[in-house]
Amino acid sequence: MILTDLSIINYKNIAQAELNFSPKINCFIGNNGMGKTNLLDAVYYLSFCKSYTNPIDTQIIKHDADFCMLQGKYVFEDSSQEEIYSGIRRRQKKQFKRNKKEYERLSDHIGLIPLVMISPADSDLITGASDGRRRFMDIAISQFEKEYLRALVKYNKALQQRNALLKNDEELIDNTLLELWEDQMVESGEVIHKRRAEFIQKLTPIFNDFYNRVSRSTENVSFDYISQLNDGDFKSKMIANRQRDMIIGHTATGIHRDELEMLLDGFPIKKVGSQGQNKTYFVSLKLAQFKYLLETGETTPILVLDDIFDRLDSSRVEEIVKLVSEPEFGQIFLSDTNRESLDRILERLNNDSHLYSVADGEIKLI
Repeated sequence: MILTDLSIINYKNIAQAELNFSPKINCFIGNNGMGKTNLLDAVYYLSFCKSYTNPIDTQIIKHDADFCMLQGKYVFEDSSQEEIYSGIRRRQKKQFKRNKKEYERLSDHIGLIPLVMISPADSDLITGASDGRRRFMDIAISQFEKEYLRALVKYNKALQQRNALLKNDEELIDNTLLELWEDQMVESGEVIHKRRAEFIQKLTPIFNDFYNRVSRSTENVSFDYISQLNDGDFKSKMIANRQRDMIIGHTATGIHRDELEMLLDGFPIKKVGSQGQNKTYFVSLKLAQFKYLLETGETTPILVLDDIFDRLDSSRVEEIVKLVSEPEFGQIFLSDTNRESLDRILERLNNDSHLYSVADGEIKLI
């Protein structure tokens, strides 16, 4: 699958752009703060109905505008085509359309345009809170399994409702309603736990291979999937902790407390990893996610690399470029601030490519 055309109006600092892309390599060069990341974020938005960096939709509208619009045209391996449109106005519900027909639920769109983005912000996967690591698993699995996404939506709704009940005085809590939400949490939570465990088990050897190739080392990278559901019955644990949950006013048991510990030679990498090792770790992790999606899904995902070569030594950059030049990688979008570095990358890739300059939100084909 490739993104052939992209139209942008008032997306962050990009007032207007009409772009036609290469089916293989699309590079964006410019200084920091000029709009490279915003352009790549627009590509991400059309896959996930949300920004990679801004959780609030109105924050993506250009500061002096009342609306923004994105429209992308895609071609799949079987020659079928899709047109995806998103329109956002301040103080109004956003529109998201597939071939001019609006979605009833945005979750129905997830997985149609699979994409993996690698960004400096991914360092939070290692150093940040556990919710970022859960989100990594959820985004990866949801792109190829609708049942998982449905279970996730159902679980989060039930969790929210149960927490709302727990905030009441104990004598005012409707136990029948409480048990209803608990049953929904248990049913969907068990699906989520099973799929997360399977995903991590299958991802680990792929990840290890990418890490060793990029780092040119024999260091061992792995995960420890920590979950309250790893042992014992979820329903029994929920009932056993009900009284405590009533006291603290929220649910302390469930897959929303899962943790994915990231290990380097058996130790948490956030404690023992160097800056280069940390960056190699999350880049390799995302490349492994790409390959997993490729092997599991029905179309080749788009790969987006946002300014990832900074602070990596030349040998690691060379290995990453060598990897993404392999035939299994399809359309690639990448950004950098260094023109000489980008020219060397393009020369090495030796593929059909487009090179764009980005300055103050204006994007021009060079």
